[in-house]
This record gives sequence, structure tokens and C-alpha cells, in this order.
Amino acid sequence: MLLIPVNKMDHWLIHYKSWRAFVLNSYNNRMYELLGAIGSLAFMKKEQRLLKLLKDKQNIFKSNIINNTHQELAEELNTSRVVISRILKTLETKKIIRLNRKYIEIN
Repeated sequence: MLLIPVNKMDHWLIHYKSWRAFVLNSYNNRMYELLGAIGSLAFMKKEQRLLKLLKDKQNIFKSNIINNTHQELAEELNTSRVVISRILKTLETKKIIRLNRKYIEIN
């Protein structure tokens, strides 16, 4: 993390187009992430949110194996472990995932 004095920020925003573009692009990215999070909370069912989280982790780690506990997933989605365990069991019944003792495998 880098702390930049406010007076420098103002000066750089006025005088350096590349700095202004960087800052505005950063704000834009954060706003896009925020809107995505709000949209998923408002319009997606918990099963869809969990499946999206698993697929995002699959893409980030380039692996079908997800090494998270049910509790960790619950904390990421702001829900209880019991709810996540129930949804994971449903996804396993639908053959979307395979539950193992130490990991979750996405089919």
C-alpha cells in the first residue's frame, strides 16, 4: 500500500493524464465489483451465488479442486455453514460437484 498526500494527488490528477486515467480506471473497477456484489446479493439465489463462487475460484486457481472448508465458503457468502453444506449436498446430487473429505471437485 502506498500513501500519497492529498496535495500531490490533486497536482498529479491535473498535470498527468496517465495518472488521472489510472485513478479513474481503479475507481471504475471497484465500482463494477461493488455493483456485481450488490446484484448477486439482490437477484441470485444462494445456490447460484455458491456455484458462481466455486466457478470463480476454479478460474482463479486454474483447478477443478477447491480447497475451502464449508465454513470458509459460508463466511465468504455471509451465510451459515449449515446452509452451505446443504446446498453443496444438493449440487452433488445434481452431479455438478463431487464432495470429498478435504476438498470440493467441480465436474
